Amino acid sequence: MSLIKQQDRTRSQESSAAIERMYITMRHLFNRGFYKPMGVSGETLREALLILRPEIYGTIAEEKVELNGLLYVIDRLPEGIEECRYINLTSDEGYKNSHFKPIVPPKRRRNCYRIDDEQMNIEITRGRSEIYDILTHLTFLFVESHKIMKRVVINEEGHTTRDWQKLEKAVLAEESLSQQDREIALTHTANILGRTFHEVSTIYSKFSAPSNEKRFLKLVYWLGKRAIEEIVENEKRLVTFSPVLRERLGHHIHGEVWADNIKKELESKDLLRRPIHIISANMHSVMNTLFAPVALAKEMAKKDNLEIYETLSNAGSGKLRSRVEKTAQQNGMIFIPDQSGTNIDVQIFDTAKLDLDQNNFCSKTEYPKGKEPVIIVMDYAFGEQAYETMEELLKPYEDKRKTVHLDVKSVSIMGKAGILEGGKGDIMIPSAHLFEGTADNYPFENQLKKEDLEGHGISVFDGAMITVLGTSLQNRDILRFFYESTWNVIGLEMEGAHYQKAIQAAAKLRGSISDEVKVRYAYYASDNPLETGSTLASGGLGTTGVKPTYLITEQILEQIFKD
Repeated sequence: MSLIKQQDRTRSQESSAAIERMYITMRHLFNRGFYKPMGVSGETLREALLILRPEIYGTIAEEKVELNGLLYVIDRLPEGIEECRYINLTSDEGYKNSHFKPIVPPKRRRNCYRIDDEQMNIEITRGRSEIYDILTHLTFLFVESHKIMKRVVINEEGHTTRDWQKLEKAVLAEESLSQQDREIALTHTANILGRTFHEVSTIYSKFSAPSNEKRFLKLVYWLGKRAIEEIVENEKRLVTFSPVLRERLGHHIHGEVWADNIKKELESKDLLRRPIHIISANMHSVMNTLFAPVALAKEMAKKDNLEIYETLSNAGSGKLRSRVEKTAQQNGMIFIPDQSGTNIDVQIFDTAKLDLDQNNFCSKTEYPKGKEPVIIVMDYAFGEQAYETMEELLKPYEDKRKTVHLDVKSVSIMGKAGILEGGKGDIMIPSAHLFEGTADNYPFENQLKKEDLEGHGISVFDGAMITVLGTSLQNRDILRFFYESTWNVIGLEMEGAHYQKAIQAAAKLRGSISDEVKVRYAYYASDNPLETGSTLASGGLGTTGVKPTYLITEQILEQIFKD
């Protein structure tokens, strides 16, 4: 038993060291300004990733190509990136005013621009965490591309296998593939990837897009083609960081503009001096909780709240969602679409205009005129961006004539997180955030308690949570160590420590807000990285996340209206 524990500890130490090396290396490469991912300069990143073997990247350390990890990554990178030899990470440098059409990845809100056949520009507006995310995904992508290359190149002259030639013919054909031709191409692709025909047939449709049916075949082909060019023709792929990005990073440029826009809107609507409650959540749960009972009164009469929330979350319920949004705007909701580059939209709810007799949350307290709460809902931040945006939002509002300190009564954070005990859809109530890779820890008095959310058929866990440097770098060895040790860790997420650092600084040190500000943190599980088949790469939550989302939202609102 002691030998097994020693081996587990050694593996967790190796994994922890690999993460540390990756982040030190990525910072070094950023300061340098460029690197070749499959060259000498990218070797440390590749080696560390192969030692780490993150759960999200599946079989990265094996010879066969990882399919689910490839799908996860490609949904977070711009379409066509596999065709590009030059990838340039930039700041917001004016491309939105050019003829270049922005490419937005399905699972990441970032603007990307295809400059020419060989170059892709990716705008970085969300801080270092976004850079870490992209570089990690690119490293995985290029490692997989060299697996393809090794399976199809048969000599030093660059001659390729028959399977590769058949795949190339299918990809470069302009016409759509018949079922017979597609299955022939998939047969050759399966040989190239070291996978079964069943595996590649199953994954093919998951990659397909309405305008790009052959996306999977094209992805495999271009990854292999660029890797072949690197080895045979020495045409190395290159990642660069623009001078403007290197100069601006860490200056809170986007966060400052974002926060100023919110405060100016509050000032223009005479809301700046009212009690303020900040909620970090999605853009639908608070609005739906407050206004769906009224906007959809007929539908709600036949269904319970949860059923109508599930209906609203369906892609085909656009008309119902529009009715809820229209009702919300007629009753005090102000929507501020992001124009700062943070990709964080905002809703402001003036509760003085809530005239909703059917709503359970509005009759809890009678407020003096001018003291009705104002609720600011900000969309999810990304990693370290949470510190930038929260710090800027909590600063006093200043113009040429005056300085106004915001009367922030509470800050509530609701989000998705990985869980270490339990499964998808379960709820976590943290008592502290531990910042991975450092000795930093942030205990706090969470106003949300385990018992507040129990009794609804969902498991609820409380304890510490790790704020990780990137979800794509987690592996079982590190997580099992935190879970089984005296740290009592229940889950992992990317923003908690950053939010708490900003809140504590504003309340306890800088005096920007009251030191009696209340904090609420609750997360629902999007995955369990300790369970095979339950990682983020295994797919989304579907409607599993609806019930915990609204349970948490209702509890946050109930506490706000009782304060």
